[in-house]
Amino acid sequence: MAQAVNHSGARAVAAAQPAFLAADVGGTHARVGLVSPRPDGTRPVTVLEYRRYACAEWPSLTAVLQDFVGQVGAGPVEHCAVASAGYVLGDAIVNDNLPWPVSIRDIRDRLGIASLAVINDFEAVAYATQFLGQADTTAVIETAAPRAEGPVLVMGPGTGLGSAVLLPGHPHATVLATEAGQIALAPGNEREIEVLRLLARERAHVSFEHALSGPGLVNLYRALCALRGERPELMRPADVTGAALARSDAAAAETLDVFCGLLGSFVGDLVLLYGARGGVFLAGGILPQIRELLLASRFAERFFNKGVMRPYLQQIPVRLMEHGQLGVIGAAGLYLDGQAMEGTDARDGRAERT
Repeated sequence: MAQAVNHSGARAVAAAQPAFLAADVGGTHARVGLVSPRPDGTRPVTVLEYRRYACAEWPSLTAVLQDFVGQVGAGPVEHCAVASAGYVLGDAIVNDNLPWPVSIRDIRDRLGIASLAVINDFEAVAYATQFLGQADTTAVIETAAPRAEGPVLVMGPGTGLGSAVLLPGHPHATVLATEAGQIALAPGNEREIEVLRLLARERAHVSFEHALSGPGLVNLYRALCALRGERPELMRPADVTGAALARSDAAAAETLDVFCGLLGSFVGDLVLLYGARGGVFLAGGILPQIRELLLASRFAERFFNKGVMRPYLQQIPVRLMEHGQLGVIGAAGLYLDGQAMEGTDARDGRAERT
């Protein structure tokens, strides 16, 4: 898969940059780190302190960051990079999956932040995959041929369905943030066509995110219960995955079967769309929890089922990774790269700086 690159463009910046905050904020968890630039080229930062917060237990992102600074005794911190789904609109980070609105001004004022960069969450995760070793991931699809140079696809289901593409380059890689999760859901068999018909009764546009996400698992489960003539008993994504893993609910088991099949088909489509010869990293909060089920599923079968493109896809490695600190590391690295690019316009350079 992707290898570490030498970020020489950020070395001078890193030498003078003090420790700063980097946060990876999702709908379920906020991961926060105090990071120190690491100019040796092996990775962009050293994570000095790290905490994971359950978003629902906190009133705001500001409160989370304040608690982190107080807990680790960081003292005054002037710079912060926040990786989050959504986009910046005026003073706010707009993201329907977050449990609360995020005010950039409130963070700056209450924490004394001089500069704050907002970065797409999967963009940050994709950037950090450059620093992963083989031991950090699990093979979903192995290939006999060595990894090819080229774009690397990073995607995964969690509260939403994130996706980004890493484009190798020098002095640093470029990351393309995407909204691939909003692509219209494409069924691959009769059962999935029936599911789509039911989902389409509730909304005008049915996206892959409506099936391949935490809420999507519940959508699939309810639709399959209706098709099976059963009453849905499970209300939360964790209930569905738990019942499927325990083999205690046939509808839940079928839900995960459909989920993995759709995921394999969708990932194969994205590989073809982006020419991701450098391979695929699967991330997100759901897949590590169902790893054994995923490995035994029809994911690979559906991934390869692309007609004349099957031989091409058989050369593409697919690996599963734990999210962990990757978003924090990626947000920090992108922030440092942005500082190193003199004269780069914020909107052209992967981050909104405020």
